[in-house]
Amino acid sequence: MLIDQIKKANIQAMKDHDAIARGAYSILISRYQEALTSGSGKQIGDADIVRMIQKFAKELEEEKAGYEKAGRHEDAAATAHQLEVISAFLPKMLEESEIKAIILGLEDKSIPAVMKHFKANYDGKVDMGLVSKIARSL
Repeated sequence: MLIDQIKKANIQAMKDHDAIARGAYSILISRYQEALTSGSGKQIGDADIVRMIQKFAKELEEEKAGYEKAGRHEDAAATAHQLEVISAFLPKMLEESEIKAIILGLEDKSIPAVMKHFKANYDGKVDMGLVSKIARSL
């Protein structure tokens, strides 16, 4: 499971004395634990963990932009390092050309049908906002 890989990376970061990477891994692990104990009774799979990582990556990107705007380059570099280490656990995202080719290959090219197809078949591997933008431009 993906969370096991993250835990191993956390241990390795501890051995390497990489406090910045360790902080990022620890946040992901704590969010996973929080989701497990939320009381929903829902199983947490790799797709859920990928969504957690994507959400955290987006938060880090916003944080990094804020640091750069404030002129805090050292903090921006630390945030960029965190973003780099967690991005290693994300699946390769589909490129714009690949998305366009998939949409053109569909029988029903209506926006709801396209979005439903991508949600069912490419969840976590595609930016749904990008899919929507491309589908509307065709």
